[in-house]
Amino acid sequence: MKKMISLVVLLTLVAFVSGAIATAPPKAATTPAPAAPATTKPAPPVKLEKFTGDIKNVDAMAKSIVVAKGKEEKTFLVDDNTKITKGKEALSFADLKAGMNVVLDYKKDGEKLIAVTIKASVPKAPKKK
Repeated sequence: MKKMISLVVLLTLVAFVSGAIATAPPKAATTPAPAAPATTKPAPPVKLEKFTGDIKNVDAMAKSIVVAKGKEEKTFLVDDNTKITKGKEALSFADLKAGMNVVLDYKKDGEKLIAVTIKASVPKAPKKK
């Protein structure tokens, strides 16, 4: 009789334990971490060039300016990233006028010259006598 009671208690215990294990939330599967993507070389820094001259023409439709220095003329495209200043004051594209002296930092994109910064000259004070 004792063996029978022990067997019933043992079977009951096994049933409860297996039921508890079956209803337990599954453990997170250990999946291998995804392989790191192949490292690509960073793009080389864009080489900026300088050009100084007077604005000959401003084209609002094409958002471009023509700057002349002597007999040399270059057309620069102006985009939303172009920083335009006059001294410490920020200017807009509409503030650029023909005849202004400017210093441009620009980059080449194929045949296009894209202005990165445009610095308009601050007029010099007249000399005192």
